[in-house]
Amino acid sequence: MPKLKTNKAAAKRFKITGTGKITHPKMNKQHILTKKSPKRKRNLRKTGLVDTSNVKQVKRMLPYTK
Repeated sequence: MPKLKTNKAAAKRFKITGTGKITHPKMNKQHILTKKSPKRKRNLRKTGLVDTSNVKQVKRMLPYTK
């Protein structure tokens, strides 16, 4: 069986936690930040969890993760 290639775009965007969950950085933090409240921008710094409907697709792109 041939080696599987990791999708490098996905590898840069997603991280795997110790328990096996997949996290991603939040969107809407790149530009047009003046109209967003400080609370909203502060919460955008945190990471989010990938939805359960997309976990299978992300794991397929990252074959050599836990």
